Amino acid sequence: MLVLSRQKDESIVIGDDVEITIVDVRGDKVRLGITAPKSISVHRREVYDAIQREKAANNNGENSDTKPVKAKPPQ
Repeated sequence: MLVLSRQKDESIVIGDDVEITIVDVRGDKVRLGITAPKSISVHRREVYDAIQREKAANNNGENSDTKPVKAKPPQ
């Protein structure tokens, strides 16, 4: 992990397309501004983890050899 020190209004650049700017620092909270192409998803970690769990849950049924069988309606 690379650890950098930055002050308000200073930035770091990742690759050629992503820039992260320190917008504000208040106490123990840091506000970041992120500039990235629309093709790159940017999420808070907890949101990213929730998306990954949902994808895994949706893929569990699709990748299985057995498929759910619908019950026949009563006659």
